[in-house]
Amino acid sequence: MDAFTASLRADLVATNVKVTAIAPGAVATPEFGVVRFKGDKERAAGVYAGYEPLTGEDCADAVIYAVTRPPGCAVGEVVLWATRQATPTLYGRRGV
Repeated sequence: MDAFTASLRADLVATNVKVTAIAPGAVATPEFGVVRFKGDKERAAGVYAGYEPLTGEDCADAVIYAVTRPPGCAVGEVVLWATRQATPTLYGRRGV
């Protein structure tokens, strides 16, 4: 995605089209979790045990921020992490 985004941005550099990459960390997606764990809702809920993941609203806020910048300002990339998240797989879980 990084290469595609950079290439798209380069291809469109002479236009007014803004290209932004929004890269969220852990996002609560209960419906996806249930599918991932083949209907096991308890196991799906356990994915988020001990920390508070991002929400869809958090991601939407980042999109809104990027698209509402003035015409002369383009947001190249937004990286969002949950507060207790250091990498895609490292979380500071409490009491787990």
